[in-house]
Amino acid sequence: MMDGNNGFSEAGLRRVHDVLARHVDSGKIPGLVALVGRGGETHVEALGTMRHDGGAPMRRDTIFRMASTSKPVSTAAAMILLDECRLRLDDLVEPWLPELADRQVLKRIDSPLDDTVPARRPITVRDVLTSTFGLGMDLTSLGTPIMGAIFEQGLTPDLPTPMPEPDEWMRRLGALPLMHQPGERWQYHISNDLLGVLVSRVTGQSFESFLRERIFEPLGMKDTGFHVPADKIDRLPTLYAPDPQTGEFHVWDDAADGRWSRSPAFQGGGGGLVSTVDDYHAYFRMLLNGGTHDGERILSRPAVELMTTNRLNPAQNAARNALATDNVHISFGQGQHGGWGLGMAVRTYRGDYAPVGQFGWDGGSGTSTYADPGKQVTGILLTQVGMSVPDPARLIHDFWTTLYQSIDD
Repeated sequence: MMDGNNGFSEAGLRRVHDVLARHVDSGKIPGLVALVGRGGETHVEALGTMRHDGGAPMRRDTIFRMASTSKPVSTAAAMILLDECRLRLDDLVEPWLPELADRQVLKRIDSPLDDTVPARRPITVRDVLTSTFGLGMDLTSLGTPIMGAIFEQGLTPDLPTPMPEPDEWMRRLGALPLMHQPGERWQYHISNDLLGVLVSRVTGQSFESFLRERIFEPLGMKDTGFHVPADKIDRLPTLYAPDPQTGEFHVWDDAADGRWSRSPAFQGGGGGLVSTVDDYHAYFRMLLNGGTHDGERILSRPAVELMTTNRLNPAQNAARNALATDNVHISFGQGQHGGWGLGMAVRTYRGDYAPVGQFGWDGGSGTSTYADPGKQVTGILLTQVGMSVPDPARLIHDFWTTLYQSIDD
């Protein structure tokens, strides 16, 4: 076991700084905020600017669009309901989500939407929590009728169609067949948004108010939510999606009048949160502490263990592994972990410098958030460059490569 006093080597932290600075100096990453934490020691780098053409400097309290790194945080709301026995893993979701009763399942992934068979069984809470309920973002099936319908209906974020309010979103979701039988295979994203609707219906509160009351406020996550209030909007940088061919910086989301400047119709657990490095550090420290924060219990230890260990069998996980390894030129090497817990990846084999057991996830807006129970390390890297180009992924990989070298045992 590590000694609680040991943190990071001076030389190692200098290398972290130098490598991050190299990315900013290249002109490909306008700015970033990075945090590394171990035991009581925290080290933060805030480099570059809020806009690609200059603007205010990045600061430790800059607020970022967390994108898919929302998933590990929003999942905690469902774990609280499991802890309190208000939900059970193998309960059917139908009492809360009647729109998902009596499912039809496509005969083949590229079938027309009416070429279906009945689902072999109903959808359970476990299916939704493990992202295996039968619908999701399948990047290997673009161009199929079902993926076309998912986009057209506004069932996913960050596309031209805005997501409707939750009851209408559920109505549209319920009009579609499943892509796979319940429990059969892991599929990305939609389950995490569905979980927010489930939590809201079970609790009778908005998803955000439940998260705020049970997670954000107890952890002191004062800058985390589904939009940025007007008095903080100057702390939100412009978000870019650079042109894959030319590298030109296209604005994906503006700050002042952008998507996060007002409360959304749909509070998306899959990708809707904004936050800061310190707020996320508090959350991941709580997980490393087995569910407690400053002596207060947020989640039970078994709930944390369930979230942060692999939940998938090889058949469920096959498509995820294939996406990560066979489409590495598209994913830029992201997603090669081997396992998936609840709302986050879990490393089940050693594929790079991070050891088995590390858990967390990355976001398409250029965010990366992981914790490592063996080394007791947290790392958070936030930038404002979307994954339309490999630059933010390369930055993220270099951050983790240098972070693990800087650990002083």
